[in-house]
Amino acid sequence: MKVNYLIIFVSNMNFSVGFYKNVIGLPLKFETPEWSEFEVEGATIALHKSETGKSSLKSSDKAVAGSCRPGFSVHNLEEFHKQMIENNVTCFQEPKEVFGAMIAQYLDPDGLVISVSEEGIRS
Repeated sequence: MKVNYLIIFVSNMNFSVGFYKNVIGLPLKFETPEWSEFEVEGATIALHKSETGKSSLKSSDKAVAGSCRPGFSVHNLEEFHKQMIENNVTCFQEPKEVFGAMIAQYLDPDGLVISVSEEGIRS
C-alpha cells in the first residue's frame, strides 16, 4: 500500500497555492478556485477550499483528532529552514534531531503544522 493523495483544506486558495508553490517549492499540477493539486513523488497533494475558518493548531503543540500533519523531506534542512525564515514562515519547531533524523516544523497560511525532515544523515 502507498499513499495516493493528501487533501489540505484551506481558507484562501490563491494564498495557499502561492505558499505551497513558491515558498515550499511543490510543483503545481493545476489550480482552480475550489481545488488545486501538486504532483510530488509518489502522491498528489490537493488543496480544497474550506467553508470554515483557519486551524487552531498554532495555539497548541497538541495535535487535534481529525487533523493531519503533512511531512516532506528535503536534501538540506538547514538551507530549507533559512528559506522559510526569509519568507517569514512561522517556525513551529526549530530543526532538531528526533529519532536519528533532523526535523523542523512550520505553519502553513491556515496554521496547519508541516513537518520537514532532511533526507539521509549528514556526516
